[in-house]
Amino acid sequence: MASCSPLVQGEVIDPSNTLLNPIATESMGRSLLVEEVTTTWCPTCAQIDPYLKAVADSHGSRIAMVAYHPSDGEDAFQPPAAQHRINRLGLLHGDAIPSPTFFVEGKNPRSGTEAWSDVQRDILDLELTRQDTTLLQFEVHRTDEGITARVLSFTNMSVELENTQLTFLVLEHQKTVPDGFVNPGELTRDRVVVATAECDFNTSTIPTQLGLMGADVDQGCNIDFEISFEDMNEFSILLIHENTEDAIVNSEASLGTYGAVEFAYRSRDAPESWSLANVLLMVAAGAGLVAIWPRKN
Repeated sequence: MASCSPLVQGEVIDPSNTLLNPIATESMGRSLLVEEVTTTWCPTCAQIDPYLKAVADSHGSRIAMVAYHPSDGEDAFQPPAAQHRINRLGLLHGDAIPSPTFFVEGKNPRSGTEAWSDVQRDILDLELTRQDTTLLQFEVHRTDEGITARVLSFTNMSVELENTQLTFLVLEHQKTVPDGFVNPGELTRDRVVVATAECDFNTSTIPTQLGLMGADVDQGCNIDFEISFEDMNEFSILLIHENTEDAIVNSEASLGTYGAVEFAYRSRDAPESWSLANVLLMVAAGAGLVAIWPRKN
C-alpha cells in the first residue's frame, strides 16, 4: 500500500518529531554498510566512539554505520542481535576479530585507529565500482506499544532473489553504560545494534528475530515485512538486502549488501567542524589493539 507520509533520506529526524504520523524513507539503496566490532571495555574504542557520529554525519546517506558489541562476558551491553551479526562476519573472517575493527560491505577487516584511512579508501573504492542497487523504502511510526517499521516498496535491479533476505537492524543512540562494568570512556556509546530481524525470500518467513517485540510478514518480504520494538529516546533503523547465511556458507556469497537505506531519529549535536584524523592519531599513540576472542591481558 502506498504511503502519503513525509519522505526522508540522508537526513536526521529530530526527536521533537512525535512520529505519531508515519514518516517514510525515500526509495533508495546506495548507502554503504560500515560495520564496527567494538566493546565498552576497550580504551581505544571508547576514545574513538564520540567522533564516529560526526563521521556518519559528514558522509550523509553515503554510508550507514553500525556498532556490534559482542557477547564476550565483559561488554556492558552484549545484545544477542549484535553477536548474531558478528557471527555472520565470522563466516568469512573467523572468530578472532580485534576491537575496534571496521568492515565496509563485509570486506577487508580494518583494525585499530591507524586503519581509518584504509576505511575511507574502501568507501571511495566501493562507491566508484558499485553498480545498480536494490531500491528500498520503509516507513516508521510510534504506536501505544512502541515503534514499528514496515516495508513499503522494493525494486530489485539485477539480483536473483533466491538465497537473499531483507534485514532490519535497530540501533540505539547514546546508550548508557551500566554501573559495575569496565568503562574507560564516556557514560554512553553510540550506534549500538540492539535488535534485528531477517526475512528469507526463499520461504517468505522470518527465521531470525532478536531484541524485538515482534516481527511479521504476510504477503512477502518485499511487500509487508514489519518489525516492532520498545520505544527509545534516539534510534536508527536500517533496511538491508543481503545474502542469507546459507548462501555465504554453501556458495561463498558476499557479506556485502545489494541495497541499504537508513532512518535516523536522533539529535544532531556533533560539531560542524572536527578533525577525526588528529583524534585518531592521539588515540593510536596511547592505546593498542585488544582482541575480543580471546582477550589478552
